[in-house]
Amino acid sequence: MTAVANPSRARTNWIGFQTMVFREFHRIVRIWGQTIVPPGVTATLYFIIFGSLIGSRIGQMGGYDYMQYIAPGLIMMSVITNSYGNVVASFFGARFGKHIEEILVSPLPNWLIIAGYIAGGIVRGVLVGLVVMVVALFFTHLHVHHVLVIIASVLLTSIVFSLGGFINAMFAKNFDHISWFPTFILTPLTYLGGVFYSISLLPEWAQVVSHANPILYMVNGFRYGFLGVSDVNVGVAFGIMGFFAVGLYVLAMTLMYKGIGIRE
Repeated sequence: MTAVANPSRARTNWIGFQTMVFREFHRIVRIWGQTIVPPGVTATLYFIIFGSLIGSRIGQMGGYDYMQYIAPGLIMMSVITNSYGNVVASFFGARFGKHIEEILVSPLPNWLIIAGYIAGGIVRGVLVGLVVMVVALFFTHLHVHHVLVIIASVLLTSIVFSLGGFINAMFAKNFDHISWFPTFILTPLTYLGGVFYSISLLPEWAQVVSHANPILYMVNGFRYGFLGVSDVNVGVAFGIMGFFAVGLYVLAMTLMYKGIGIRE
């Protein structure tokens, strides 16, 4: 009985996971005018204003042309905001629409439900990141110093902020609550995370404060993959990304088992 049941359960789990990922992908593609186009337009404006107009006066940074230097940061910024935004909107929408119960009563374990939403966040984060990278190629050329570092940085960062969006959606009581964290915490941390500058330009006290910002490590790990330069130790950067990924996953699992926000 056990030998038959286990493959059957594994197949059920796999079908459920695929269904969740395909649903998220179809939702992203169906409303592409809201999910994919705006980040591309925003990135274009960043490159025009910061890269072409201001960058020509700044000169080089980190041994590279300013537009080359900020390109990885802008790509990572789009990955962060879209991975987070996809999961928080999708999961809270399921709660608000009262169809989260369909998933909760299914035979899917909690860890797989979380994994399905994380995968959706990764899909949107990577898709938008690719769009922004294509936009960047119209303005500058990108070196590829270490492709595995690039892939690992994107995946870990997407996982971290997908989990962050999932946790935010569990606590949110209304749509205002899902916009509070991105507005007052995520956006400031992103802009102060070394996207547009090297922290070596900051006063010593500001450099110390900047090292408390986890996004600094994500941006610099990704930048190292392209340019081979970083304001932080790359090994430490990956350690911090892994720490946040594990910590937020444990928190998400704990909240799911307690039924926070989904059994109220």
